[in-house]
Amino acid sequence: MDALASSRPTMPNAAWLRKFQRQILAWYGGAARDLPWRANRDPYRVWISEIMLQQTQVATVRAYFQRFIAAFPTVTDLAAADEADVLRLWEGLGYYRRARQLHAAAQVIADEHQGKFPREFDAILALPGIGRYTAGAICSIAYNQSAPILEANTIRLHARLLAYREDPTKTAGQRLLWQFAEHILPPHDVSSFNQALMELGSEICTPRNPQCEACPVAMLCQAKRENAVTEIPVPKKKMQYEDRTEVAIVVRRKKEVLLRQCGPDERWAGLWDFPRFHVASEAELLSGQLATQLEERTGLSAAIGSRLTTIKHGVTKYRITLHCHEAEGLSGRLRKDATAPLVWAAVDKLADFALSTTGRKIARLLAK
Repeated sequence: MDALASSRPTMPNAAWLRKFQRQILAWYGGAARDLPWRANRDPYRVWISEIMLQQTQVATVRAYFQRFIAAFPTVTDLAAADEADVLRLWEGLGYYRRARQLHAAAQVIADEHQGKFPREFDAILALPGIGRYTAGAICSIAYNQSAPILEANTIRLHARLLAYREDPTKTAGQRLLWQFAEHILPPHDVSSFNQALMELGSEICTPRNPQCEACPVAMLCQAKRENAVTEIPVPKKKMQYEDRTEVAIVVRRKKEVLLRQCGPDERWAGLWDFPRFHVASEAELLSGQLATQLEERTGLSAAIGSRLTTIKHGVTKYRITLHCHEAEGLSGRLRKDATAPLVWAAVDKLADFALSTTGRKIARLLAK
């Protein structure tokens, strides 16, 4: 396979392919993890797991998947559910747009496909929230169709197999790796083969300290031959984070607290949160500006009182310091807001609301 050593890798020959396919499938037969979504090839379960696994570790997804499937065992159950219930079960997984798109896609399947998960690649790709990779994963894993896959683990694996030294996320790299992913598909058992590739990338061909000595295809890896495994793929540019200070206000009315549902264009759209504001500095926090903003948003007049807690967390490009304060001297009447409803919620019933991650932390603090 000397052709793979060139600066612009070419596809491997037939002998390499036969050996690669045989060794990958043999390895997976003994190395496959016992994961709840692998209990069968139900396309609905495959779909739910693939969406949950996007940007989330397997260890985290296990329990979420089991709870989600218990609540919504079929696609029609998911389609009929309230979005609030879907978001509540998704709470803590992050990237909540995934949950809303799951719900929307389930409704499309119920309405346009008579509740049966489609089998055709194009029909699956047309569903909300499903891209080329997810459609290929469902077609190959659930239906054993000859569909390539390419996600974080296989991008890394394929780049090393080809010793591809350019950025694999750029257009040229993606074109090459998708071509490679299609080229290496076996004539049979594509379901196990594609799962094996992801398993190998996840467990053996890891970003740091890859276990080449345990890799079933190490002798077929061009990066291994060139002693370049740790250099490939090229590292991503580090995210430039922006510091941000926010304040959450706990407005009490006897044993109730005020919650606000985040609007469709806001972070955590559809989830409930305590009234939250961005402040430029501590000085603004201590001034009367925050009380004015609280009244404009809720119709309630109150002074910003003592600090309950401070939570540090990250969201996309922001490193957020969230100060949580009590409101004091409450007066006024709650205003109505159709795009971001406001409700009084009993403290002992906060578990019934789909809250933002930090909102849940504050709720647990209030319950003590």
